[in-house]
Amino acid sequence: MSAQSQVPVIAIDGPSGSGKGTIARNVASRLGWHLLDSGALYRLVALAATRDGLPLDDAEKLAEVARNLEVQFDSDNSGGEQIWLSGSIVTDEVRTEECGKGASTVAPLQPVRTALLTLQRGFRRMPGLVADGRDMGTHVFPDAGLKVYLTASAGERAKRRHKQLKGKGIDVSLAALSRDIEDRDRRDSERLVAPLRPAEDARILDSSSQSIEAVTRTVLDWASDL
Repeated sequence: MSAQSQVPVIAIDGPSGSGKGTIARNVASRLGWHLLDSGALYRLVALAATRDGLPLDDAEKLAEVARNLEVQFDSDNSGGEQIWLSGSIVTDEVRTEECGKGASTVAPLQPVRTALLTLQRGFRRMPGLVADGRDMGTHVFPDAGLKVYLTASAGERAKRRHKQLKGKGIDVSLAALSRDIEDRDRRDSERLVAPLRPAEDARILDSSSQSIEAVTRTVLDWASDL
């Protein structure tokens, strides 16, 4: 058994807007563990490719972009997520709807997934890793000690995103957001490569009517035996 395989991992998977990123950051912070926002990696590939003028359907060129990503995850002074790409903070750009759609286009491409797999597994370092995404427990870290599938209704996820965007001064239709979330769910669950689904041994957690703190406490309780 390798030293890396002995590093404990909490894998938190789920659809867009389920709150898995926030929960993963909270859990990682309270445990003092490393954090991997795998979804951001696909967004970063899409962003970097767009900046370079590359089409998002050229799998080989996108894989080259993925292999050369210079990315760093950090926190700002208030504990919020901070994402660096090639030495510049790109957190707001990465979280736009346009970048999210680009990530959903890039994510099914096998050469890109292969290129990012080594990068993702490299985040597994002592004292432990909290990894959030769509295939952390099923594909990237199938031996994770705790696998959580965090979900919420499409309507609730659309409301959360709508509130978030309004807070940034972005006016988006709630109905349009709901349709976009449902379309993204369908694409992610129907793709041939690492589709969105709970791992067989995952614990299902519906966050629709729960507070962030309540969900965080549940995951920490589940993690207490790791």
